[in-house]
Amino acid sequence: MDHVLVLNRQTIETQSGNFSSYWENKQRKDQFAQAENEKHLKEIGKLKQAADRSARWADKNESTKIGVDPVRDHDRGCGTRPYIGAKTKKMQSRVKQLQNRIIREIEAKEGLLSDLEQTVDLKLMPLTHHKETLVNIRDYGVRYATTDKPVFTGLTFTVKRGQRIALHGANGCGKSTLIRMILQKAGITASAAMPADIIESGYCETAAGLIISYINQDTSWLRGDIYRFCEERQLDKSLFCSILRQLGLERVQFVKNMEDYSEGQKKKILIAASLLTPAHLYLWDEPLNYIDVFSRMQIEKLLLEYQPTMVFVEHDVRFRERIATGVVEISYKSHCSVNREDMRKR
Repeated sequence: MDHVLVLNRQTIETQSGNFSSYWENKQRKDQFAQAENEKHLKEIGKLKQAADRSARWADKNESTKIGVDPVRDHDRGCGTRPYIGAKTKKMQSRVKQLQNRIIREIEAKEGLLSDLEQTVDLKLMPLTHHKETLVNIRDYGVRYATTDKPVFTGLTFTVKRGQRIALHGANGCGKSTLIRMILQKAGITASAAMPADIIESGYCETAAGLIISYINQDTSWLRGDIYRFCEERQLDKSLFCSILRQLGLERVQFVKNMEDYSEGQKKKILIAASLLTPAHLYLWDEPLNYIDVFSRMQIEKLLLEYQPTMVFVEHDVRFRERIATGVVEISYKSHCSVNREDMRKR
């Protein structure tokens, strides 16, 4: 890759280099824009103070044109009132000029920051389970009753508190199937239910009382508006919408049906629901599909800060390298039937 196509908020640009060089340049540009913005804000503050002083002076002097007492104000001649009126008019003109300048400064500031991306830190509420080992898998495999060819077999690994295990392998090797089997062992029904003709071999166990927060890679089942979604899952509507706003979802989307959302917006619905669900274990199946780069950075920072126990599938190599404390390699062997574990501790 030698060029990056950047879709900013209001502009589109092409830059030579890779994402790292683009991000370095963007940070420099954003820092300059922020510094210039601070100058604009100071100038606007001074102009507002000057306009306020001038407006108060003009109003005060305008009021002196009327109600003249000949005895008390004997030193005011017949030309005083026109003089005050003319001077007040000049001051009001100056106020108008200052106000126009304030408007121009604000417009310049807004133009300066039109493509500036500002993200908000996300929060997570992980629970601590009393057991050290949350998932224990030994020589485990599954296959469908309609075929002799296993989806995978010979899989062995454990998930302990605080670990973030990445499942890695080619498409179709059984990563999503394994996640749904872990859900099933914990007594949780996923939105994409497992077929009834699954045959297991080996051993797959989850800790008793395990609470799991799950993100499905499939979003096609999302229906209705987000308020109904919250009611069905007993989520706090205000907090849920707040997380969606932090992930960049516009308020206008809140009144639409989720089937009309883009794939990225649907994925943010699932991410927000997972973040709002306190859990011992987070099972995330390709959470970053269709997600913009700034939301990815928010999620990455969140996971490194809160360090929840996780099993996740994600094809983004950089994300996997930064987040995973271990990797389970599920690789094709002998007609895609044999998988072996390869744990790599960072």
